[in-house]
Amino acid sequence: MRGFWLATRLDISESLRARWFLFYSLVFGGIIVVLFLFGLTESRVTGFTGLTRLLVTYIQLSMAILPIFVLITTVRSLAGDREAGVYEYMLSQPVSLAAWYWGRFFGRFVTVFSPVVLAMAVAVIWGVLRGADVPVFHFVWYSLLLVSLSFCFLGLGFLISSMTRSSDVAQSAAFFIWLILLMFLDLILLGVIIRGQAPSELVVTLALANPLQVFRTASMMLFDPQLIMLGPSAWLILDAFGSTGYLVWGFFYPIVIGLLAGVFGFWIFRRGDLV
Repeated sequence: MRGFWLATRLDISESLRARWFLFYSLVFGGIIVVLFLFGLTESRVTGFTGLTRLLVTYIQLSMAILPIFVLITTVRSLAGDREAGVYEYMLSQPVSLAAWYWGRFFGRFVTVFSPVVLAMAVAVIWGVLRGADVPVFHFVWYSLLLVSLSFCFLGLGFLISSMTRSSDVAQSAAFFIWLILLMFLDLILLGVIIRGQAPSELVVTLALANPLQVFRTASMMLFDPQLIMLGPSAWLILDAFGSTGYLVWGFFYPIVIGLLAGVFGFWIFRRGDLV
């Protein structure tokens, strides 16, 4: 455990000094500032006002920005260390591969998750100071969903970096995976429905296999429990899961994907040529 915590502290300290972390934090903090400057808390959309309206917008923006940030910054973790010769130094220290790998994993999770939730927490505190009602239920569930999304793409990032030996190849693979998942939100699935006349059950199953789509639908369910915005496909989801069941699915499924990807990445990392 001592090696695990040392690796965690090392990764956190390195991330805090990195320029990407500063830019990453400014992006999410800037989103909150912009939303306040545009008076989003004073607007009303489909009956939602105040902090609830701000959180709804913030979570949708995070869905597009967070995955690519996590992937691009994470894939350079192991692949970049291999190119820089860090492994040769690491192997000479009394730290096991498991402690080093999972310490880096946990440390990177802390650094990618903290700015996202802290920005949302600052928005809630600022809203309270201005007399707005606090949507505690929405804040807690949005935080849990962001934990799930961050963990999912962190695991995918470590898997990619374990499989590739070059930072450039790792970044290209990360961008390609993010693009495929993003396209499967709507574009390709609509094409499957229109051109292939696929059964609706198959299309919904493919959609729910996409962690981005699961996150998106779960976040929509918080302000639209009947999923009216999804149209007829909402009946299939609600009949299979129910509102509470789908929120639980939306939290655990991406975490399972990230954990499996992280474990498989460690298996490749341990069996591969480290130097």
